[in-house]
Amino acid sequence: MRALVRNPDRAATLAERGVQLVEGDLGDPAALARLLANSRGVIHAAGVVRGSSQRAFDAVNVKGTAAVINALRQLAAPPRLLLISSLAAREPRLSWYAGSKRAAEALLEREFGLDWIILRPPAVYGPGDREMLPLFRLMSRGVATVPGAPDARLSLIHVDDLVAAITTCLCADDTRHRTLTLCDGKQGGYDWHEIARIAGAVWGRRVHTVRVPGWLLDTVAAANLRLAAITGRAPMLTPAKLRELRHRDWVVDNADITATTGWEPTIGLRRGLTGLGISRP
Repeated sequence: MRALVRNPDRAATLAERGVQLVEGDLGDPAALARLLANSRGVIHAAGVVRGSSQRAFDAVNVKGTAAVINALRQLAAPPRLLLISSLAAREPRLSWYAGSKRAAEALLEREFGLDWIILRPPAVYGPGDREMLPLFRLMSRGVATVPGAPDARLSLIHVDDLVAAITTCLCADDTRHRTLTLCDGKQGGYDWHEIARIAGAVWGRRVHTVRVPGWLLDTVAAANLRLAAITGRAPMLTPAKLRELRHRDWVVDNADITATTGWEPTIGLRRGLTGLGISRP
């Protein structure tokens, strides 16, 4: 097993687990050639989730995917490619990130000669997560901050279930040229009240949902853009990201992926939260 890494020192954990590190990035054709040589499958999960313009997201999420496709074209027997996209690609006009993920998918959809699969996971959480984990830590203290409508619905998936799905899809015969969604199996997804109730049961306390004022989020998002122009740092919260966060329907089911591969999730939200190692303060 090989992994493309920009900084081998920061990927020491992978090396300790027997992964061969290939130093480079998506803009390095030689590194990509070393990565893909004699491989049977490749998982393209590299991407950016922070940025202050469409160009910033496209530079990695779209051009990076194009680079992987081009590297595969150079091989006599290209391996199967699995692209980790995002459920956000379903609504490409909502945000720069969503648009970039949909554009990356479109590149693959034109490649009839390559063996590819696209997975669109919803919000992913689990050990090592940097986006959802702060929200769950706050819930363990009794507060669930809600960026949009409390009754908006979303699906979730634990990272271990996602990894199992990736492996299953790579090995399944009928996944060629398919775009598949997946989730933890909760029919109709969750609203924020349900998430708060489950979190409360896990940490043995009542978790209050607190809707963050829209004007406050708008102000912070606008300020982040101005600061990004000055500092060059990529912000997470921007007006474009707010449109994504405020969307009322991020729900999917497993009908297609289960029918195609037999994969089914094993980790519901309560079990997933219990395994995060967060103790009640």
